[in-house]
Amino acid sequence: MSNPGVGFQYPPVPVTWLKRDALLFANSIGATADELHLLYELHPNFQVFPTYPIILPFKRDTPEVIDFYASQRAVAIPDVPKFDSRRVVDGQRHIKVFKQLPTSSEGRKFEIRQTVTGVWDKGKPGSVVDTRSDIVDVETGDVYASIDSSSFFVGQGGWGGPKGPSNAAFPPPKGKAPDTTFSDQTDANTALLYRLNGDYNPLHADPEPGKKMGFGDKTIIHGLYSWNATAHGLLKAFGGSDATNLKEYQCRFASPVIPGAKVVTSAWKTGKFDKDGFEEIIFESKVEGGKVCLSNGRALIRPASKAKL
Repeated sequence: MSNPGVGFQYPPVPVTWLKRDALLFANSIGATADELHLLYELHPNFQVFPTYPIILPFKRDTPEVIDFYASQRAVAIPDVPKFDSRRVVDGQRHIKVFKQLPTSSEGRKFEIRQTVTGVWDKGKPGSVVDTRSDIVDVETGDVYASIDSSSFFVGQGGWGGPKGPSNAAFPPPKGKAPDTTFSDQTDANTALLYRLNGDYNPLHADPEPGKKMGFGDKTIIHGLYSWNATAHGLLKAFGGSDATNLKEYQCRFASPVIPGAKVVTSAWKTGKFDKDGFEEIIFESKVEGGKVCLSNGRALIRPASKAKL
């Protein structure tokens, strides 16, 4: 059992979005009135925030609420156990942006093409399923974004599968003060607003699923909320809030965030630029007075001085 499930392709899934969806997403991750190009559909430079593709595998092609558990168990991966989607949390996400999404998908056909890239047995703690999801324009074949995802199925390991490789590490530089620090104050409504983008996992609205996974008697905020809100803070700090200035973004979900917590992010410029002028940024987010919640953070951002807005 060297690479069970690897290469398995899920059936393509149609995805749609409207300008209203782009506005809601930007609002839900902390965009502010000084970023009107993200929040006002009549702005001459109206843009979709660059990490919006991360929500499309959840939202799909409906404006209605989705049964999260049913959608997750719809297709089984061959040659691996059938995992229980009621006990799954995000492990890490990595997005590469190739083209900016149009502000609406109306009049065009987009779909997600998802492939399994790894299924790993971590023993008693659980199992990891790695996938790659491409957001594709069906008519042209253009890939707008590629998303590498790791889902951790809590307590569902020990089936004899491979343990998996070690991931690349991007630790904060030792002895160097961060180039910027910013915070995000969450509240009881943070997850309830964010879920309206299409990520309706009950874990983030009802404390019962979390109790069964050992998270205590409170709900937890979507890891992807913190992931997106931190991307917003980084793009605002380094890229002038211009959606075209984010090329790549990734981090690991290190610990849960409880509603009401303040998340503090520290970020460092490395001085390393790619051939297109995007600088590597290393970052880490912590709950104020508590644990690291986003680790192994790395982004490629074009400096604000080169912003197009």
